[in-house]
Amino acid sequence: MKSSRATRICLAVALTLPAALAWAAPPSEEDELTLVYGDSDSVSIATGSLQTLRRAPAVASVITASDIAAMGATDLDQVLESVAGLHVGHGGNSYSSLYIVRGIFSQFTPQLLVLQNGVPVTTLFIGNKGNFWGNFPVEHISRIEVIRGPGSALYGSDAFSGVINIITKGPAEAAGTEVGASIGSLSTRDAWFQHGGKLGPLDVAAFVRVGTTGGPDGTIAADGQTRNDTLLGTRASLAPGPMNAGSDAIDGNLELAYGQWRARFGYKLRDKVQSGAGIASALDPVGEGRSERITSSLAWASPQFSRDWGLGASVSTQQYSQEIPVAYYLLPPGARLPTGLFPNGMIGAPETWERNVRATAFADYSGFADHHIRIGAGHDDLHLYRTRERRNFTYAPNGSPIPLPSVADFSHAGTFLRPHRRRIDYLYLQDEWRLAKDWNLTAGVRHDRYSDFGGTTNPRVALVWDASFDLTAKLMYGRAFRAPAFNEAYGETNPVALGNPNLKPETDHTLEAALAWQAQADAQVNLTLFRYAMDDIIRLLPNPVAGTGSTYANQGSQTGHGLELEGNWNVNRDLRLVGNYAWQRSVDKTTQRDAGYAPHHHVYARADWQFGGGYTLSPQLNWVADRERPAGDLRAPIADYRTLDLTVSTRRGKNQWNFSASVRNAFNADVREPSVAPGLTLPFDLPMAGRTFSLQASYKL
Repeated sequence: MKSSRATRICLAVALTLPAALAWAAPPSEEDELTLVYGDSDSVSIATGSLQTLRRAPAVASVITASDIAAMGATDLDQVLESVAGLHVGHGGNSYSSLYIVRGIFSQFTPQLLVLQNGVPVTTLFIGNKGNFWGNFPVEHISRIEVIRGPGSALYGSDAFSGVINIITKGPAEAAGTEVGASIGSLSTRDAWFQHGGKLGPLDVAAFVRVGTTGGPDGTIAADGQTRNDTLLGTRASLAPGPMNAGSDAIDGNLELAYGQWRARFGYKLRDKVQSGAGIASALDPVGEGRSERITSSLAWASPQFSRDWGLGASVSTQQYSQEIPVAYYLLPPGARLPTGLFPNGMIGAPETWERNVRATAFADYSGFADHHIRIGAGHDDLHLYRTRERRNFTYAPNGSPIPLPSVADFSHAGTFLRPHRRRIDYLYLQDEWRLAKDWNLTAGVRHDRYSDFGGTTNPRVALVWDASFDLTAKLMYGRAFRAPAFNEAYGETNPVALGNPNLKPETDHTLEAALAWQAQADAQVNLTLFRYAMDDIIRLLPNPVAGTGSTYANQGSQTGHGLELEGNWNVNRDLRLVGNYAWQRSVDKTTQRDAGYAPHHHVYARADWQFGGGYTLSPQLNWVADRERPAGDLRAPIADYRTLDLTVSTRRGKNQWNFSASVRNAFNADVREPSVAPGLTLPFDLPMAGRTFSLQASYKL
């Protein structure tokens, strides 16, 4: 068996190294592929200013709009799965997406920072992008920049395992008018309108999209209530039954640019969000959630304000609400607990409203020879200003739920979380120093002062050496942190997840070494080795008094190491190959066991073949392997899977129709994501979508 596994791994690595074979091919004769595939050789997320990807002082990836079109992606999660070292999982609660980087996994994965046009989309309640995030309209994405590894020296909290910046199409990228629609399996429908142009002196980009999906409908064979039925002699469970993962969506974005000024406004509604495998891991076909996100930003930047100075400033806002219009059934009707019977089901509806304001400014100075210095400062005012909770139960002194005769409002007494406010002041300094002709040293440090838990300082340093005209080497170190989310610090009445106001931030120290080899003009190979150490991990621990639930605490450490191998090769003007292979091992230092859940091996490979004067065929392979269970979960390891996707699309210019047809998971592989330990509530994990089809049509004027 081990020999067979080794053979498969070697084969997978070979498949992801198309660029390593490029020496045997003749050089590319034309540069048209740059126009076809977009500009993917520069990145701004590493330092805040545009740099070549090869020399950026970070391990970064760039995905362009043309990459997204070629892979036939209909959702951001499908796009991110193509990034080396990043696996997109899902949680049972609302089928929320989990971005797992280099083996760093948690229930809501708040350890990865998501930005939209450079502004965090973090929500305060659980510290991630929001459980009702739903999907993101890929038609409006210009490019996605991803950093794997720490980014707190520049971006502050949550830039822990990595940073994702989603850059939407501006007036130039969206030039003209485009309308489009798509239809697919799982009752998925979308329609959108996009325009870029002039409005008097203003450059304008506008986007509107509406959509709906039924979501993956795989069968949950047994759930949390199944176990309760066995223990207490009831028959309330709805399992076996389909997962409930549908939702409706509305997205709108408006961008206005005038000279050095840029204003953006965004609206993101996710309605009728179903509960996935259940908020409490018991199937619930009734409950529905709703989130509304309203964003705005105003930025001014003058890269050459004077001979040696560049200046910039911005202010942004996010208004976010997470409501439960149709209360969740935490347990189905007829459920019984030792404290009593729930004839109408165990019902709960926690809701939050928050308002966040962020202001920042920076100055670049290049007056010193061979130095480019950036200093920045900012202030964040993060306010969860309202909470509301409805439920038909209260709690016994030992934390057990006690049935109530009807649903009651606990917004003013006994609520799960009271309003809280967090203010952050920060200052950062960064120096890009050209040590010698082929050597560059980037060093930076940022200090954040939090109103609720004090200060934290996080440095980074990166040495980049152009060893030869075709080989660049990097050595990097960084420290990162994650501030406690509001439910972790201030949760009050939920006995299974009580807050702890004395929490400290999680910390991470990462060391990386990377090689970027330009095999020839149209082929490149990147290799990254990494090692990290996490401390003060925020986890739920049993309360000292037996039977009284759990409280968040800083407990335990985790170490990890691995490698990421990436290659791309423009074989000729009609064929492009891209691929990557990631391997990692993460160990929980408390148990000395594998940290669990994240794949040890992950392979992605894609070929883009242009044929027939305007058609593109893009097959892609995704292989996820070796996901172990953590200590305490005695189930067998999570099964490996391989999926094959196929997309045929057209790429015509203006005043013409474009079409795309895709089949995902063509061979209907049984894809499952792990349910959280100890696994007794969802013993057979979470089924993902089987074979699905989609058709898309768009017309650009």
